Amino acid sequence: MIPDIEHASQTEIKAFQVDKLKTLLEYLNTHSVFYKRLFRTHQIDIKNINTLEDLTAIPTTTKDDLQLYNDDFMCVPKNKIIDYVTTSGTLGEPVIFGLTDNDLERLAYNEAISFACAGIGTNDVIQLMTTIDRRFMAGLAYFLGARKLGAGIIRVGNGIPELQWDSILKFKPTYIIAVPSFLLKLIEYAKQHNIDPNTSGIKGAICIGEPLRHQDFSLNTLSEKIKQDWNIELFSTYASTEMNTAFTECSQQQGGHEHPELIITEILDDNNLPVSEGEAGELTITTLGLEGMPLLRFKTGDIVKAHNTPCNCGRNTTRLGPVIGRKKQMIKYKGTTIYPPAMHNVLNDFSEVDSYVIELSHNSIGTDEILIKIATAEPTDILLQNIKNHFRAKLRVLPKIEFCNKKDIQKLQFPKMSRKPVMVIDKRK
Repeated sequence: MIPDIEHASQTEIKAFQVDKLKTLLEYLNTHSVFYKRLFRTHQIDIKNINTLEDLTAIPTTTKDDLQLYNDDFMCVPKNKIIDYVTTSGTLGEPVIFGLTDNDLERLAYNEAISFACAGIGTNDVIQLMTTIDRRFMAGLAYFLGARKLGAGIIRVGNGIPELQWDSILKFKPTYIIAVPSFLLKLIEYAKQHNIDPNTSGIKGAICIGEPLRHQDFSLNTLSEKIKQDWNIELFSTYASTEMNTAFTECSQQQGGHEHPELIITEILDDNNLPVSEGEAGELTITTLGLEGMPLLRFKTGDIVKAHNTPCNCGRNTTRLGPVIGRKKQMIKYKGTTIYPPAMHNVLNDFSEVDSYVIELSHNSIGTDEILIKIATAEPTDILLQNIKNHFRAKLRVLPKIEFCNKKDIQKLQFPKMSRKPVMVIDKRK
């Protein structure tokens, strides 16, 4: 189920996307209150946009725009909207997205070709370990995608290791979709109940929400810990509600593949200009084929690197490397620039760490401070010193670290209305 365009040359892919872009611009100029206003205000003649490079003539769109003018982005009347979803609201107020019947079909297509990219086929059964309710797009996408692909699906939902293992042993799924750190909890439960994960029939896991690899695509600490006890293939996937599209790894596991019929990607610097080849920048996306709420040059807030060399799987599409961090969560700490994922990787080295949250704040002189709150069954001075030494060695900085009660950490991680654990609490103004 690999679309022909993914095997086309870069020149053919660009030409294909330009045609799709022109259709989108006409659509926005007719149906979008926000973009009609944007074109008028900046005196943009959409007929002058004839290449992907011409996109730089159009101002970018940000999350602030979505939050301030949410209704102005809607391109269809209310009676055409079949499903409502919202963003997670990690960095502000959640944004409402309305999906038409065609948008739901597009969502299913996106996930079906993403599963196929990871090698899942019609003979496979997928166990879904994420929520499908709470206005969450991802869980719905997985269900619709598996259905379109023709694979079986077991909707267990998130958490509850006992129920997950009961379902694995009963229904014999071949793939699971889960947050990777939850796989460690499944391994722990299996050890306690004499279950051998390696005889369970699971071939691989589609992992969401947390990075699996370093920038050179080698396994990070979290992935290594999983594979020590459960020798399954781990596939990284990157997506967001705003994109309505996923970037999933193929068998080569060298970054998530772009689907050029669904999205145009740009990697931009602080001046909203394309970065040089191989440099990191902010992922900026233009969605193709959406009816309800398409976006043009939307800045995701995620810092990534693009890889444009042909992949050994045969695709010639752009691949995205692991997310380096969120632009708004960049920390300037004692002369060093760091992002939370780097701290996650350090903490994942310690099996004694049950859970944690990273709190960011400003001190009295307005510079960044980091406080890491850790829950552990062994809150010893030796463990604390080992963690501190590890931070110095890996990141060359030492944040403040304190041990806390596990229940207190859980309250911080799962505030009211949350759909996924909150690992970073940013109190900076």
